[in-house]
Amino acid sequence: MTFADLFERAADRDATEDAVRVALADRRSGSGSGGKSDDGDAESDADISPADREPSPARVVADADVLATDLLVGGAAREALDALRAHSWTTLVASDALLDDAEAVIAEISDADLAADWRDAVEAWREPTAHPAGDHPALASAYRGAAMQVVSLDPSLTGAEAAAGLRDRLPVSVREPRAFAAVFSAENLYPEAVGGEYPGPDRDPRSMAPVGRGEDQHR
Repeated sequence: MTFADLFERAADRDATEDAVRVALADRRSGSGSGGKSDDGDAESDADISPADREPSPARVVADADVLATDLLVGGAAREALDALRAHSWTTLVASDALLDDAEAVIAEISDADLAADWRDAVEAWREPTAHPAGDHPALASAYRGAAMQVVSLDPSLTGAEAAAGLRDRLPVSVREPRAFAAVFSAENLYPEAVGGEYPGPDRDPRSMAPVGRGEDQHR
């Protein structure tokens, strides 16, 4: 099941960005923590260490609201994630707790079958990380997974005051999808992340299949 297939199936759902945000806020406030995970033993270990690597701007966390909006609504969230899907040298970092939240929101707004098929597709794309239960899934995924960028629709994370507070604790930037899409430049990032001259996108962002330089991509 490709992302193109999933987007086509989701196209007739009456979903909005606001509905996704409300559903996620309700889920997270109801859990009394940053989210729940089926893998509780792994993520409840307070001694889990961050990834043994240098933080990189090519490693990105998409919060659960962005992941769900990408599927159900499109727009800026899809544009932001297409930029990652189109480059194999970028990494989507996500904990199980983060994907649990997104899957639950998708199931609530659409249906469980679409949510389960989406989970299979995103599992094949993301790089997993673990964090203690109760941590905010997006911020903890970034910290534990050495990601320097977070894409979120949560105003409590994207506001100026929140950004200033985060910079004091984590080497991470949090942006709304539209802002991330505007500032993300694969061409400028490639020399730092990989080295050499930027060759252009190397994956179809909807099928995740490799493409050669100069080949047309489905957008």
